[in-house]
Amino acid sequence: MAHTFHIPVLGLGFSVDTPLKVAKYGISSVASIVDDQLIERMRKFHLEKGGKPYQEITNKEADFRSKRITAYLNMMDEFVNEQFNKLKEEDFESGKEINKYFDLLSEISPLKRKYMEMLDEKDHTLKHRMQLDLKESMQKGAIDVNIMAKVDKLNFDGNGAEINSDALEALRGFALSNLDSSVVLSAGMNQRLYAYIENFKDFYPDVAGSIKKKIILKVSDFRSALIQGKMLAKKGLWISEFRIESGLNCGGHAFATEGYLLGPILEEFRQKKESMFNELFEIYNKALTEKNIETALRPFSKISVQGGIGTAEEDSFLLDYYQLDATGWGSPFLLVPEATNVDTETLKNLVKADKNDFYISGSSPLGVPFNNFRLSSIEKLRLERIEKGRPGSPCTKKYLVSNTEFTEEPICTASREYQNHKIKELKAANLSEKEYQEEFQKVTEKVCLCEGLATSTYIKNEILKPKENNAVAICPGPNIAYFSGEFSLEEMVKHIYGKINLLGNTNRSNLFINELNLYIDYLKKDMSASLKDLNDKKVKYFTKFQQQLENGINYYKSLIPSIHNQTEIYKKKMMDELLELESKLLKMKFV
Repeated sequence: MAHTFHIPVLGLGFSVDTPLKVAKYGISSVASIVDDQLIERMRKFHLEKGGKPYQEITNKEADFRSKRITAYLNMMDEFVNEQFNKLKEEDFESGKEINKYFDLLSEISPLKRKYMEMLDEKDHTLKHRMQLDLKESMQKGAIDVNIMAKVDKLNFDGNGAEINSDALEALRGFALSNLDSSVVLSAGMNQRLYAYIENFKDFYPDVAGSIKKKIILKVSDFRSALIQGKMLAKKGLWISEFRIESGLNCGGHAFATEGYLLGPILEEFRQKKESMFNELFEIYNKALTEKNIETALRPFSKISVQGGIGTAEEDSFLLDYYQLDATGWGSPFLLVPEATNVDTETLKNLVKADKNDFYISGSSPLGVPFNNFRLSSIEKLRLERIEKGRPGSPCTKKYLVSNTEFTEEPICTASREYQNHKIKELKAANLSEKEYQEEFQKVTEKVCLCEGLATSTYIKNEILKPKENNAVAICPGPNIAYFSGEFSLEEMVKHIYGKINLLGNTNRSNLFINELNLYIDYLKKDMSASLKDLNDKKVKYFTKFQQQLENGINYYKSLIPSIHNQTEIYKKKMMDELLELESKLLKMKFV
């Protein structure tokens, strides 16, 4: 692995072709493979841009979704290999791209040290040999993919017979591709999807013990990691990486824990990971034996973390103290035009925004809290539609259909059809004006993410169709508020490794404090919304939530002296903020 960080999935389209932009420099990134329509259009765009023939895969073909995904991933694999091989063929003259590969590496990277030694070498023969060795050691970044396990709409053929669901088709598309990389499974468990993985040989070790298609499990705590790890191990499937993500201090959908904070979660992984790996390997080995597959050694498995990391000091502390293999930096890369697909207007709005412009909303049709941006054009369109008396969106892609309150077939809660039905129901419910407005807001807050999270990609690459909606949805994590600017790839990577500081003199708290703040605000909002119908179950939930936050605060009090790479002034500020938040938490009452 060339780098100690990766770029996580960013919406549907923001990172859909990021591997084509960063993999040649050894940087791994994750592309969403939910939207086959977006993927097919991007395949056409890149093939035509590269002067290569494009043959459309129409929706009339059998298994068209998985075929589109396979074709797109194969195209990216081919293009990245071409880019990487071309890079390796270059000499080390000043200004050549190959030098950028090594310049981007961390100063503590063994490969970077060898590169610096090569530059200092005076003997031409030895220098040439060192250059050949460097080229042999170069690694391209992985083209990883993401599947939201719960976004799994059932599909039917022309005769009404059930065929593969959306998540299964996406998995099949990846499994049949040429890629030697990983699928990131996020957003909870899906037993049907887990069972389907068993059908593809690339997820099992070959005779040398190598696994071509690896599984990365995005998790929010140790318990869920162990439970899901066991489920997959029983099927002979190994988790190559547990990717821990902050419940609230992240982009996209926010899957809040019941008050379990990131620090204590990482501590539990640090203490128990070895025993977990051994337990999983025992189950895994038994399952492989039953499948007549031999494996002598435990496959390698990584632990990584993402969500809210903002400085090189935080990054290095997480890696060192919690003995992690990698970190994820997502939302800040939305400000890096050469790495992600953010249109000019949205980018300008992100740059000028402050922290109040980023908030956790009820915008997602999935009914899961969603990180939203007040200055997005889709939010403006949503309000305009309400003002015109036409709330809701046309529903064309139907990836998030799930509701059957008013229809036999599931429809999306962001759709005009659903919102019209729901508003009529509210009007007939004899609610007070205040109650009606509260419920109306909940209904009309939903926006079409299927279209909105892809639109920016179409606009930036100039492939938006004439009558296509140009409203952009974007879902950065709150941490992006501290980055005020548009940056190059080189600048962002140098910031991650501590060579430069893109935050300037921004007054930003430690990532653990920021997450704690988000959790206290989340709990306060949740408690306020539940006062009318408070019951024993909710009281028990809030009590546990509050206790877990208090446990987390006590953990951080003991942790602060161990933060070895910060000043005493920094640590005192962190402790003061911690005590202030503790006081705020203790004042919160729900009974």
